[in-house]
Amino acid sequence: MASEVVIILGGVTYVCYKPLSVISRGIWLGDNPLNHASPLLLLQLASISLASLLIDLCLRPLGQSTIVSKICGGIIFGPSLLGHSEAFTSSLFPQRGTIVIETVASFGLMFFFFQMGVKTDLGMMLRPGRMAVVIGASISLLTLGLTTPLSLLLKSYVPMDKSLASSLPLIAASQSISAFPNIAFLLTELKMLNTNIGRLAMSASLFCDVIGMSLTAIGFTVMEHSTLERLASAFASIILLLAVIAYVFRPILMWILTKTKEETVVGELFVITIFCTVLLAGLVSDFLGQHFIFGPVILGLAVPEGPPLGSALTAKLDLLITGLLYPTFLTVSGLKTNFFEINFQSMWIVMIVVIFAALVKIGVVLLVAHHTEMPSREALVLGLLLNTRGICELLVYNLWKDSQILSNQEFTLAVIGVVAVTAIVTPIVRALYDPSRHQFPTRRRTIQQAKDGAELRVLVCIHSQDNVPTVVNLLEASSATEECPIAVIALLLVELVGRVAPMLIAHSPLETLETNASTSRSSHIINALHQYRVYNEGCVTVKSFSAISHKETMHEDICRVAFEQNATLLIIPFHKHWAIDGGIESVDRAIQHMNTKVLEKAPCSVGILVDRGILRGSLSILNSQSMYHVAVLYIGGPDDVESLSYGARMANHNNVTLTVIRFLLFGSDNARDRKLDNDLINEVCHANTGNKDFSYQEQVVRDGVGLASSIRGLEEFFDLILVGRQHQAFTLMQGLGAWTECPELGVIGDFLASSDFDSTASVLVVQHQRVLGGRLIGRAVKPIVNDRDIPLQSMQSHAVAETTARDSGTAWAISMNRM
Repeated sequence: MASEVVIILGGVTYVCYKPLSVISRGIWLGDNPLNHASPLLLLQLASISLASLLIDLCLRPLGQSTIVSKICGGIIFGPSLLGHSEAFTSSLFPQRGTIVIETVASFGLMFFFFQMGVKTDLGMMLRPGRMAVVIGASISLLTLGLTTPLSLLLKSYVPMDKSLASSLPLIAASQSISAFPNIAFLLTELKMLNTNIGRLAMSASLFCDVIGMSLTAIGFTVMEHSTLERLASAFASIILLLAVIAYVFRPILMWILTKTKEETVVGELFVITIFCTVLLAGLVSDFLGQHFIFGPVILGLAVPEGPPLGSALTAKLDLLITGLLYPTFLTVSGLKTNFFEINFQSMWIVMIVVIFAALVKIGVVLLVAHHTEMPSREALVLGLLLNTRGICELLVYNLWKDSQILSNQEFTLAVIGVVAVTAIVTPIVRALYDPSRHQFPTRRRTIQQAKDGAELRVLVCIHSQDNVPTVVNLLEASSATEECPIAVIALLLVELVGRVAPMLIAHSPLETLETNASTSRSSHIINALHQYRVYNEGCVTVKSFSAISHKETMHEDICRVAFEQNATLLIIPFHKHWAIDGGIESVDRAIQHMNTKVLEKAPCSVGILVDRGILRGSLSILNSQSMYHVAVLYIGGPDDVESLSYGARMANHNNVTLTVIRFLLFGSDNARDRKLDNDLINEVCHANTGNKDFSYQEQVVRDGVGLASSIRGLEEFFDLILVGRQHQAFTLMQGLGAWTECPELGVIGDFLASSDFDSTASVLVVQHQRVLGGRLIGRAVKPIVNDRDIPLQSMQSHAVAETTARDSGTAWAISMNRM
């Protein structure tokens, strides 16, 4: 029996295929699995995915986007390359299987746009900034207003195919699209979501989408309904659909969310119900004459982004939709392209329109930048980003092809335009803009080199409420006075889940537990810092921010806030958390990677806080007489100098006891090599003349074993230990670095944070400012005399003899009395 029947009616050829069964009986019964729908679909999906991955690996060194690799994967299997072979096409991508894979791709497309709607910040979409409105409206209207007339001129004066002449104005009009999903996808790949350019690009594209979605809905309605009565009915039904989603569906969701705490996992039944509603919204949209993604997009916008609901939905969809079904639609578009059906003249005509539209967008952004304070380089990058092509354009072109508005030639040329523009834009943006760079300070920002009486500006990064007690104790120990105040910039780090656009939120200074958000994590943290400020009224100011971002790019927000807020010291949390029994409760490698990036890029000094506060109970020096025991371990080098400078400031607090312990190598030359260190130590001791809560001791060790033994003797005596990250005395630490687990802490910091160091003391590992004016600062440091935030000479204290020195086989404790 023949598998297909050819019928010619009215000059049109129809091919009728034998219906495919779903499941094969297997090759052992003589059945060809590729003649059945399920095995054929699985082979197609596997082939498409593997080919796209291989192409992506090949194009990645060239700085290309995965969008390009996915479309190229389809082109390889299409009639332009492998599909040109009749045997290959009939085996892997026969016409009888096209409807199946295209249906799967359509479902993936529908849920992808629903997911993008969920991730979209509706407030940003409806209330964009002034700059975003100006740029978004300008590029949409001017690109449409200039590119379409150009296509009409080419149509009038340049010979071309009739099919191209009829479709060229539509191709030209489509160049005005600057779709949010395309730009968000590329910004995520380029790790530019946290940058100012990335935020502006998303805001402008969101405003373009508001215009585009409105015009598209109107256009679909007008095209599908010829009479005025039907047109009015169609518009009324669309308005009714929007009203049901806005005033029925969303209020129900909000009511359910009020019963759900932020930390609670959304129930499976609730999630499945929403997914069924997405399918129903697509069906209703199709009934109303709209594209089937219209309803799911609006439905997604109605879902509150972020946790708990938005994050739960995107977590369920991410792997399947973004990893498999969304690339399938891109690849299916590539399968439909056929290079053999285009001619050179048609290609250069379309390329003229595409290039002209791209130049118009870039020119519009440069023109706007000329009348604002935006640098020309950043404006050029923004113009390139707004030229990003992707799934939205392909959706339009596939729709026009299915409606026979575009022939195979014009569809292929349009797809080539998408690939060409994205392939050119992506590497240029990578070359012009490095998202790992940020603005660099032009002067030093360290505690050691701050001017007399200068405000100590501390940026503290907080992941959870568990870190707050130790952070507050650290801030209180920093000794805020009217002469030397402290400005605290609190940055709450929140992982970006269930939304696309990262956010940097400035909290109101008046936000307290009486607000509606009193049960939220951020409110508890903000109120703890508020109490610290109230206790130190007139000496402390507090600003609170929330950085909602991906952990991979969160260091950009941290460094940006540190620069803009003129921070002197940046404190970030360690990636390990202790349980109350002393064991390691959790390890977050993403935070460890973030800390490493901050150390490389920070515009000021950095401290990594190893928080063991939970092991010491609820000790607090705020509004109490509890003594806070602090030790500074000094070996030598800029980082140790910065930790000593911070510790010297703490010595001024009434409830802080400070012990400075200096480690010396037995038999080393003390005359010249240690002169700078001696001057620094002498000044600190002189400044603390008369301070009974200050002590200084020197311990002489022979090697790294002796150093480790001496440090172990400090396990039970302190609440906080300050130490520099890197040291100059490498011989002193010989043998210790071989077992380092956390290189971001340095050798000594890693030892103090390890499970081998049986202590309940928290540790602050300090790194002196590394970056100044875009370059690394030299290792040389100058004495802190007359160049400190706190004038050491004015401290009313003196050193007392230390009587708790410990003996060991390789170390001696030398008690010092500085009078």
